Amino acid sequence: MAEGPADDRETAAQNLERELSKLFGRARSVSLSLAAKVHPGLDGASYALLLHLSDIGPVRAADVVERTGLDKSTVSRQIARLEELDLVERVADPSDGRARLVQLTETGSARLAEVRADRRRQLRARVTDWSTADIQEFSRLLGKLNSDL
Repeated sequence: MAEGPADDRETAAQNLERELSKLFGRARSVSLSLAAKVHPGLDGASYALLLHLSDIGPVRAADVVERTGLDKSTVSRQIARLEELDLVERVADPSDGRARLVQLTETGSARLAEVRADRRRQLRARVTDWSTADIQEFSRLLGKLNSDL
């Protein structure tokens, strides 16, 4: 029985799902390992929030909830944990003295920068045999997938 275009598409979709499942599993494992490098008491979910806070800069906790789509109590709990670990701090909002912003501490910024630099070195080592064009195309397609998700 010859495969037709619909069969090809179904097979391609199954292969994509299988490879994404492997990638997500490895990403969880890597996140846990990287979180421990930032601080031994840091869990994977709080590490993800720390990355997000690093990327967006000082922000109100309510804005974190809106940007991430996480539950308010989850964000509050994770921020509290990051504060306990001296990775983030709350500071006065210069535009509204009643409000507080969450930002990385110097310690949090320094530890995260070290881990990110190490992560980039490891990634470059993994794709050393890839062409620049392959890396660019893979990045483009991942960006497209992230936008669609």
